[in-house]
Amino acid sequence: MTGPTDLTDRIIALLPRLRRFALTLTRRPDDSDDLVQLSVERALSRLHHWHEGTRLDSWMFKIMQNLWIDELRARRSRGQADPDVDLDVLGGSDGRETMDARLMLQDTLAAVMALPEDQRTVMLLVVVEGHSYKEAAEVLGVPIGTVMSRISRARAALEQRARGPAATEAAP
Repeated sequence: MTGPTDLTDRIIALLPRLRRFALTLTRRPDDSDDLVQLSVERALSRLHHWHEGTRLDSWMFKIMQNLWIDELRARRSRGQADPDVDLDVLGGSDGRETMDARLMLQDTLAAVMALPEDQRTVMLLVVVEGHSYKEAAEVLGVPIGTVMSRISRARAALEQRARGPAATEAAP
């Protein structure tokens, strides 16, 4: 049986992945940091709800997803706009290779962040975090077919964007 200290250590080990997921949800580093903190606080206060033998990361992602949905609802009721991505946060050092890599990363991040939220979230869970479609469906609370559809549409949108405007004009 896993004790509270073991679970706390496992949650701490998940922090980089939680930060990545939070940034994908919020699209702003300051909001993502707040979301990670709230998610960890919520998880620690509800450790008794986690069941041994289930994936801790999926449980944490679900907590984060629910907290973000609550935050978006609260913002909408207050009349606040959705956040934009801050690409200036990405760092790099001098040098041609580093600059090229940074520009490619920015382009890729911009393309992913331009996806609709439902597609962006499922892409992170499946492609970046390595969750199965079934696990992603459980985290998001949607059918597995919905996950498959969102992944397919997201990949098609990213491929179309990578081809550039000329590919769009040439398409029937």
